[in-house]
Amino acid sequence: MKIFINDISVNLAKASEELEHKIYDIVLDAQSDNVDSKKLIDDVLIKRAGLSQVQALIMLMHEKEFRELDSITFSVPPQEYKSIKKAIKKQFKVVKAGGGIVEHNDQILLIYRKNKWDLPKGKLDKGEKPKKGALREVEEECNVTVKVGEKITHTWHTYIRNGKKHLKKTHWYRMECIDDSQMKPQREEGITDVRWMGERDTQVAMVNSFRSIRHVIKKYYSLSTKLI
Repeated sequence: MKIFINDISVNLAKASEELEHKIYDIVLDAQSDNVDSKKLIDDVLIKRAGLSQVQALIMLMHEKEFRELDSITFSVPPQEYKSIKKAIKKQFKVVKAGGGIVEHNDQILLIYRKNKWDLPKGKLDKGEKPKKGALREVEEECNVTVKVGEKITHTWHTYIRNGKKHLKKTHWYRMECIDDSQMKPQREEGITDVRWMGERDTQVAMVNSFRSIRHVIKKYYSLSTKLI
């Protein structure tokens, strides 16, 4: 499970030799090391993490700014993975959303919202299926007509609204553009630009985006390569 908290990737993973052989800047053992927040710099692995350590750090990340932290991975006992994942979700109100990567002539559709390049997406209506909601949100935010294809991935990210902690699960789909003749940004949603971009321009735009969006686009291009 990967959650984005204040644009930092927080990963919950089952302990394995393969996981520990990956390259991390900082490696800590939750059972023997003092997991001081000052030690959390760049990419961090915390081995033998239990529920209490995971919950405490997740709460701290909502209260304190970690400017030097890029990602943190909690390696947990395989038999405890499901229960820890369930306990994490219980800390938040879960919100469901949908979005898409719209394709047209080897380009994808990006939006510019709140001074960041982003992908069209939004909260599902009550009882709405993810695929239907994703289509509706994309068409509303970009004023285009699209056809929904395969699912790319889903992401989790947290936010606080009215003092309450929310965990948003966004379902992402590939989409084919049917008509963009009336394309325009939905300004009432804070969108000021809608633009087609090729892969190179997209990579440049991602410098000014969110890690969660970069994650989705990276996944999209990796799937596209496999289909060729």
